[in-house]
Amino acid sequence: GMASWYGPGFHNKSTASGETFDENDITAAHPTLPMPSIVRVTNIATGQSALVRVNDRGPFHSNRIIDLSKAAAKKLGIFGVGTAK
Repeated sequence: GMASWYGPGFHNKSTASGETFDENDITAAHPTLPMPSIVRVTNIATGQSALVRVNDRGPFHSNRIIDLSKAAAKKLGIFGVGTAK
């Protein structure tokens, strides 16, 4: 499915897990996975993958399955791109 990233507008705000969101941590938001969960996310276009910790809820767009922190998006090569499969 589609992944996106979030960061600047949410940095230092509370996540659904009660943690403070840090866009520089390797974290993600998912609508249903237990918190915390560790999941492997792979950028299909590049083959880059990363283990990310789910600590928030989202994304709130029907065509996306996960929102990545800025740091996770950089690690997966989608920072600045917006979305990726």
